[in-house]
Amino acid sequence: MVIWLFAGGGESEVHGLVPNFLEKHFPDCQFDRKTPIYQKPAGKRKAGVSYGYGKTSKSLAKQIKERLKTALDNEESCDLILVIDDLDCRDQNKQIEMFLQAIDTVKAAKDIERIIGFAAPEIESWLIADWNNTIAKHVDFRNNHQAMRWWLSQNKNIAFDAPESFSAYDPDRDCCKEKLSETLIESTEQYNCKEIFSKGVHTPLLLKEIKIETLRNKCSIFREWYDDLSLRIYSKK
Repeated sequence: MVIWLFAGGGESEVHGLVPNFLEKHFPDCQFDRKTPIYQKPAGKRKAGVSYGYGKTSKSLAKQIKERLKTALDNEESCDLILVIDDLDCRDQNKQIEMFLQAIDTVKAAKDIERIIGFAAPEIESWLIADWNNTIAKHVDFRNNHQAMRWWLSQNKNIAFDAPESFSAYDPDRDCCKEKLSETLIESTEQYNCKEIFSKGVHTPLLLKEIKIETLRNKCSIFREWYDDLSLRIYSKK
């Protein structure tokens, strides 16, 4: 089964979402990442600079229209279109409708199955949901993970049994009032961890360590699209 992935975001999605997560749990499928696009820098890579070029929300919807049409004009079609974006505290139903409309603008895609899914509020919620297999075990954080967890729950109100509930929508910025990934970074700064948490370095590696059942049990928004994808894949066998 060939699945075209249109993901929002940057380096976490470029380096981790397909090889360390989707291919691991759906090994019989071929995932072709259409977005985000990784652009290798000319010359030496600069520390602290992100080279994963991704869009999100409305910008991602616009990018889907462009890249989907180009792909269908120049390649053999896929079996399913999978969109995964950070929900970032936005209204889930409105975001789903926006992405479906973006796909429907491309006439050649009208008969292709599609699934719209979200990481809520960000993909780092998946790491927090399975903390004991991700952050707690990583060499950079394992000596401080208990203190980090306490600080995140007490000072940032992160619910480790329901991390998708973090923060609230800010209409002025069209995103969460607080960024989950930034609070995770701040927790590593609080306790002088071996390394500061990095979305580009740690998130891709730790996605590989997640136990799906733990994630499904704690993240209902994740479970919706993951179970839908599982059902469609295995019903075709």
